[in-house]
Amino acid sequence: MSAPVFSHTQEQMQQLTQDVLRYARQRGASDASVEVNEGQGLAVTVRKGRVDTIEQNKDKGVSVTLYLGTEGHLRSGNADTSDFSQQALKATVEAAWNIARFTAEDNCAGLPDPDQYEKNPRDLQLYHHWDIDTAQAVSLAQRCEAAAFAVDPRVTNSEGAGVYAQHSQFVMANTRDFTGGYAFSRHTMSVSPITGRGAGMQRDDWYSSQRDPQRLASPEAIGRYAAERALARLRARKLSTRKCAVLFEAPLAVGLLGTFMQAVSGGALYRKSTFLLDSLGKQALSDHIRIAEDPYIIGAVGSAPFDDEGCRTRARDVVVDGIVQGYFLSTYSARKLGMPSTGNAGGSHNLTMSSTRTKPTDDFKAMLDKLGTGLLVTELMGEGTNYVTGDYSRGASGFWVEGGVIQYPVEEITIAGNMQTMFKQIVAIGADTYLRGTKQTGSVLIESMTIAGD
Repeated sequence: MSAPVFSHTQEQMQQLTQDVLRYARQRGASDASVEVNEGQGLAVTVRKGRVDTIEQNKDKGVSVTLYLGTEGHLRSGNADTSDFSQQALKATVEAAWNIARFTAEDNCAGLPDPDQYEKNPRDLQLYHHWDIDTAQAVSLAQRCEAAAFAVDPRVTNSEGAGVYAQHSQFVMANTRDFTGGYAFSRHTMSVSPITGRGAGMQRDDWYSSQRDPQRLASPEAIGRYAAERALARLRARKLSTRKCAVLFEAPLAVGLLGTFMQAVSGGALYRKSTFLLDSLGKQALSDHIRIAEDPYIIGAVGSAPFDDEGCRTRARDVVVDGIVQGYFLSTYSARKLGMPSTGNAGGSHNLTMSSTRTKPTDDFKAMLDKLGTGLLVTELMGEGTNYVTGDYSRGASGFWVEGGVIQYPVEEITIAGNMQTMFKQIVAIGADTYLRGTKQTGSVLIESMTIAGD
């Protein structure tokens, strides 16, 4: 791993945070927090072999939050700047102070309690430098797209292929003696081929994303698989309206896990805008389902030694035997609910959904066998989840399956149900696990959903 290449060292950024906190104390803040960050990146896209876009970013920023008043009666204000000069830092503190003066008191506002901070963060190897220039990035994108075109003459067009490299670092600190920060990276390669012609055209896409560029899939593998997916969708049919079992392909099943996470997140809970209100200690999913969170996986996209407030993260079981063991809480939402923070300011960390019934042999083919006759969903359209009621309705496409064998592709259908019922009707989770972002699961089989078609 190459050393980080930034315009500021971690020590210089730490000094900037201390300067801001000193100005905040001088201005009369009861408490204050500050984050200093910088990043640089390269993004290129090609379409049909020709360069479409080249973008380079190099940015930096300081964000400060001030608190005025006493515990339980605090007012807060936030201000930002991209100027690291001392004059600009003072002006930003002044702006935050002026905002705080006119905000209403909030009995849940304020910094985390001192015992919540991670004072000795572990190195999770979240930064991997990619020494790539524009010409190299363009070449990788071209190889990726060319591999898609080479699969079959029916690959007739492309929405483009892209390569993205981002390197960033930050330091955060507050007036309760917490200081922490680190460098991190994220690199991605993707392609979206189009197959067929005229009204019969189909498209699909595939990508690989890692902190370490050495772990990216090859551009040829990404291109070939994206093309195979698009080709499989040719000559798609519609379905008549019916009820049947539904198998969510693993990359889409990750979205079900995300829906659960949002439904048991602090903001939705204290606003009473979730179908899983007061679900702690209760059965919310099938009794064979486990959801675990592990922020300490070396090099993973969802890993973090502390959350966006500096609170320590923790490895834990969120769901055991379908029973909710914990929520996702920041300091503010935890106080609104009368609970401690779970270290989830900013989101979840490496969530995995699994089943105690899953066997190592439960690959994708085995999951089709479990589905028997029903719908395999490979694409969803629109945002169709009502988090208050749990009602779920999404445009979809995929494949009709009979006897565990794919019969033909389908499109222009809608799948509908209620998330409370769907979670409790999870029949099986496959061993064909797929990681998308910070969440991972295998394909998920739901006992029954409504399919709206012709």
